Amino acid sequence: MAPIRGLLTTVLVALALSSQAIAHSSHGASHNHVARADTTVASDPSSYGTHHRRTVGRRGLQIESFNPPSTFQTFGLEGEESPVLTKRAPGGLGDAARAFVASALKLDDKAVQFRSGYTSDDGIEHAYVRQSHNDIPFANAVANVAFKNNKAVAFGSSFVKPTKIADSKPTVDLHDVVPKIEKQLDGTYNNHPISLEYLALPDGSAALVHVIQIQNQDVNSWYEAFVDAHSGELLSITDFTAEAAYRVLPIQKKDIREGLELLKNPQDSLASPKGWHWYQNKNTTITSGNNVISYRYKEDLSLTGGLLGTGPTGQSASGQVFDYAYNPQEAPSSSINANAARTNAFYIINSVHDFAYRYGFTERAFNFQAENYQGGGAAGDRVKISVQDASGTDNANFATPPDGQSGQCRMYIFTSTLPNRDGSMENDIVVHEMTHGITNRMTGGGTARCLQTLESGGMGEGWSDAMAEWTEQKSNIGDYVLGDYVTNKKGGIRHYPYSRSQKINPLTYASLASLKEVHDIGEVWANMLHNVLAALVDTYGWSATAMTNPQGTQGNVVYLHLFLDALALQPCNPTFVQARNAWIQADYNRYRGAHACTVWRAFASRGLGFYANNYVNDFSVPAGC
Repeated sequence: MAPIRGLLTTVLVALALSSQAIAHSSHGASHNHVARADTTVASDPSSYGTHHRRTVGRRGLQIESFNPPSTFQTFGLEGEESPVLTKRAPGGLGDAARAFVASALKLDDKAVQFRSGYTSDDGIEHAYVRQSHNDIPFANAVANVAFKNNKAVAFGSSFVKPTKIADSKPTVDLHDVVPKIEKQLDGTYNNHPISLEYLALPDGSAALVHVIQIQNQDVNSWYEAFVDAHSGELLSITDFTAEAAYRVLPIQKKDIREGLELLKNPQDSLASPKGWHWYQNKNTTITSGNNVISYRYKEDLSLTGGLLGTGPTGQSASGQVFDYAYNPQEAPSSSINANAARTNAFYIINSVHDFAYRYGFTERAFNFQAENYQGGGAAGDRVKISVQDASGTDNANFATPPDGQSGQCRMYIFTSTLPNRDGSMENDIVVHEMTHGITNRMTGGGTARCLQTLESGGMGEGWSDAMAEWTEQKSNIGDYVLGDYVTNKKGGIRHYPYSRSQKINPLTYASLASLKEVHDIGEVWANMLHNVLAALVDTYGWSATAMTNPQGTQGNVVYLHLFLDALALQPCNPTFVQARNAWIQADYNRYRGAHACTVWRAFASRGLGFYANNYVNDFSVPAGC
């Protein structure tokens, strides 16, 4: 097949659970938080891939973020020859990537900085680079390249040719800048090191910026602010927050109505070789370990993250036995229910960590671990999950900072029933949130900056729904509904069930032209992935051991490999077309294209066919399919 080429996208993500009632409406706690962002954008769909407008803070500050459009190429089964690869620079992957990108874009290699890279289990070398000027990197002009057998198999780039570039020596005092930005974003500088970078602007120029992280723990806002280093003006933001023996709900179950079970030693010895409770060179007897700490915000942790009192979870027996019943007739905050919620959240986040690890979300692929046993990546970033979080209701969210900083998940109480219902007791919502951490880390090489446009942020929502579905589907892939327990609505929190039937779910690629909110866009992507999963399982069967055995040939195993492999291949802020191309290339890389036609037909069935572009449906597939 000829190389598949496409166009890409750009900067910003928000999360929350969308309502079912009216298209473009939202029923999430984020709209009740004074410091959360309104994620509406200009009505012109052509801006979805480069702009994202937000209303931030109690003062209603309007910020429109820009990222240059990206190109994305995939090179099929054989890959692309390149003189710089046949010589293979002696410096290894970093030098090879810099040389390839400089050659492909006709740049001096001094304008290309290597940022990160790793080799995945299918032998693909992934490299992530960024444009630079005077040794100062660009924040939003980046590239990624994947090699196999010294040939390029994928290449994405949002490099720019600035018409004007600011002086590389800052002229504003940081002491003057930080208080101003804290006030604008209704938060506090979190002491993460401030960096100096360039930011490509929509007028073709490049600004020198201080990059400052601003957080507000009470309302769960976490921004990366890009502040002009010569004027002190706030130019753009990255929003890191995305809004969705243990007696637990096994991860294959949906919610508390299916019943708790006492599971013994559910940890995966490959992904968590020292168990789930190993932390700082000892085993804990609370819901705390190398991958995650689960707690009740303020009740269990101080604002600085330290444990209060005797710890968040007591034991009903000695050692590490977390055996708590859950009584749906009582308030979620009752002691026994709170203990059960903490335990279930701890179990689910660990379970997702473990099965995702087996499929490639490892230390070197920028996962979440306090200690990186196998090396690669940055340590010190286990997930923090706050259950029954007091900062909101009727929602959930996950903040994903760069590799080396802990992801923060917040699970809220849902208030549409009496007694109220706990989001931590509906597994699909917890899995949805954790998947935001995976997709934000694996796209773009661990920066957490690369699902920030409206279109790519929408796909972030879709991936999260699709992962939740993958954990719960059985051999006969039927329609799937998310969030029906916490909302007490048969249709859940989305507008339609995910379905192969266009009568049940009419969404197609062309639907994007009229959608302006990330969850609405995410429904289109998630339904496409539902169709991909169904097609693969129909054709290749289903494995009941897919979470622990990624070596099988069954459709659900293949699906999750392609899911994670494509994240590492796709460019920063991908479009639907580019993300689809990454799935096809992932199949060439891992399976020599054995499933490519099945995947093509599934995408094409919802309008994302071979010639689809600019939100116009195409239902065709490549010749040979």
